[in-house]
Amino acid sequence: MNLSRFGRSFGPDAGIVQLMDDLGQAAAVNRDMLMLGGGNPGHIAPLQQRFRSRMQQMLDEGETFDRLVGEYGSPQGHPQFIEALARLLAGHLGWPVTARNIALTNGSQSASFMLFNMLGGRDENARLRRILLPLTPEYIGYADQGADAELFVSSRARIELQGETRFKYRVDFDALRVDDDVAAICVSRPTNPTGNVLTDQEIGSLRELAAAHRIPLIIDNAYGLPFPGIVFVDAAPLWDEHVIVCMSLSKLGLPGVRTGIVIASPQYIRALTGMNAIMNLSTGGFGPELVLDLVQSGDILRLSRDLVRPFYERKARAAVARLEHDLAGVPFRIHQPEGAIFLWLWFPGLPICCQMLYERLKARGVLIIPGQHFFPGLAQEWPHRHECIRLNYSQDDARVHKGLGIIADEVKKAFAHG
Repeated sequence: MNLSRFGRSFGPDAGIVQLMDDLGQAAAVNRDMLMLGGGNPGHIAPLQQRFRSRMQQMLDEGETFDRLVGEYGSPQGHPQFIEALARLLAGHLGWPVTARNIALTNGSQSASFMLFNMLGGRDENARLRRILLPLTPEYIGYADQGADAELFVSSRARIELQGETRFKYRVDFDALRVDDDVAAICVSRPTNPTGNVLTDQEIGSLRELAAAHRIPLIIDNAYGLPFPGIVFVDAAPLWDEHVIVCMSLSKLGLPGVRTGIVIASPQYIRALTGMNAIMNLSTGGFGPELVLDLVQSGDILRLSRDLVRPFYERKARAAVARLEHDLAGVPFRIHQPEGAIFLWLWFPGLPICCQMLYERLKARGVLIIPGQHFFPGLAQEWPHRHECIRLNYSQDDARVHKGLGIIADEVKKAFAHG
C-alpha cells in the first residue's frame, strides 16, 4: 500500500497507537491484567447513578432520544449545552465568554489534532510553523498528531528535588526559546503524565510570553478546573482572548461519549466549526445531552468539588504511601501528585531502560506506560526519559495496590541483578 507522508504519520509505530492497542488487547485477552497503564477514569458510584438516571429520563422522554440519535447536530456542537456552559463560565469564573467562544469536538484528542494542524504546519510559503511544548515530559497523545513530523519542539523541564522521595518539574524559563517559527505554546494542566500543576505564576508567564509573540497559549485542561476539578493544590483557571482552553467530559467519568470542549476567541471557534463540518459533518450530542442538566444547574461544579476531587486525592495518597513503603531501599522519586489520575515514578540510575521494565511487568500481568513516550519534540537525548514510568491509580484499590507491589518487586530485581 502506497501512503502519503500524511498517511504514514499515522502508522502502527506511533506511541499512542501502541498504547491503545496494548490496552485493548490486554482487556480482551487477559481480564486479570492489572491495568495501571491507560487513562481510564475511576468509577464513582454517585456520578454513575446520576448519568444512568439522566439516560433513563432521555429514553422515557422519547422525543429527546429520537432527536439525539436521528438528526444531525450543529458542527459547532450542541447549542443548549454551549449556551449553558457559557453562562456557567461567565457566572462562576468571570470569564467574558458567550456561545461564540465555545465549540465542541468528538473528544479532546480530536480538538488538539485540529488546533495543532490549524495553527502549525506548512504555511503558504512552505515554511514550517511549530508548536512549542515549554515543559517535557508531556502528553503521549501529542507526539504523532502533526501532519508534519517535526511539528513539535519542546524544552526540557527543570527538576526540583523535594524531600527524600519526591520531586517536581518546573518550566525552565532561562532555557525556553520562542523562535520565529513557533505558532503556539501548549501545556497540559494538570500535566499528563506527571500530575504536575503549573503554578499560577508559570501560567501567567507563559501567557505573557505568548502574547508578546502574538501567538496563542493552549491550555489542555482535561483534568483541570472548574471541572472535573482533579487538582489537589491551589490553582486559578485562566482564559482570555489570547488563550485557548481545551476541556473534556472524559475524566468526569464519561470517556466513552467522546466530548471535547474548546474555549477560544471567535476566530478560532469559526475555524474549528469549519473543520468539524468537513471532518465529521457534526459533533456527537450524546455527551452534552447527558450532562446538560448538570451544567444548567451548576451541579457539575459541586460534584467535581465534593465527589471527583476527594475520590482521586484519597487514591493518590494511598498509592504514594504504598510505593514509599514497598520501594524502600532502592533509588526512587515520585513526582508530587498535584492532580490528574497518574503517578510519575523516577528511578535514578535504573540499570535497565523503562521499556524493558515495562516488558517485565507486562509478563507479570501489570500494564504501565514506559516514560520515553512522553517527551515529544525533545531534540537532545536525556537519560532521565528512560528512567521513568507512568501509572494510573484510579482503578479498584485492591488491584492497584497489588500492581504497585509487583512494580516494586521488579524494580528491586532490576537494581539487584540488572
